[in-house]
Amino acid sequence: MRKFIVLIFFIIISIVILILQQSTYSTEKFDHECSKCHKLSNDEASKILKGAVPDIKVLEIKNSPIKGVWEITAETKGKNSLYYIDFSKKLVIAGSIFNIETKVNLTQERYLEINKVDVSQIPLDDAIIVGDKKAEHRIIIFTDTNCPYCAKLHEETKKIIEKRKDIAFYVKMFPLNQSSIEKAKAIVCEKSLKLLDDAFAKKQLPEPKCKTSAIDENLKLGRKIGINGTPTLILPNGSLIPGYKDADSLISLIDKSS
Repeated sequence: MRKFIVLIFFIIISIVILILQQSTYSTEKFDHECSKCHKLSNDEASKILKGAVPDIKVLEIKNSPIKGVWEITAETKGKNSLYYIDFSKKLVIAGSIFNIETKVNLTQERYLEINKVDVSQIPLDDAIIVGDKKAEHRIIIFTDTNCPYCAKLHEETKKIIEKRKDIAFYVKMFPLNQSSIEKAKAIVCEKSLKLLDDAFAKKQLPEPKCKTSAIDENLKLGRKIGINGTPTLILPNGSLIPGYKDADSLISLIDKSS
């Protein structure tokens, strides 16, 4: 009797394992077939998104990192943005997908990929160079002398050029308020790194020694390529990085972009 009960027990366990294996297989198979069977055209995506975002142009549709959800690259007002539509075509998501395990904002990474800047179209004649102008890697920074995070980033760039002689920073003045415009002009007129240092140190700067349109041109260019705040960096591959980064984080980004 005991042997019979043990036999029945093992048979039940075996059946449960087979059911679980079949369930896993069926789920994987369903997910695989689901992505093949469900289709979304550009016209469909446009109609869905226009309900939430007028004047939108769909550029690309691909599977997102989330199963059962498409990633849509779309242009609005000259800027590329990311949206997500589920396979039921009833839900639109405008937000970030964050990988908890790797602690990476996947949406932000994709956003940087689809909004790369043509670095060759950015004039550097007015830029203040931090580092060796012959350095292999050129990073462009749009900065404002009244911005505290710009001042912090400026100190980090100095740390970087001490470690890496193959990196140089080209600083373009991008004053966001009237009080920093005259400082920006004074720095650009003399192309002076010392004056830039003094401005971040809150020292008094001399009056501009020239008339220059560089500041107005920088502001116009910044708006065109999507710069809304300072500091903003542009890496050698054209990736636009907003905000402050410490030296090690920035070196990592530069190496990945090269």
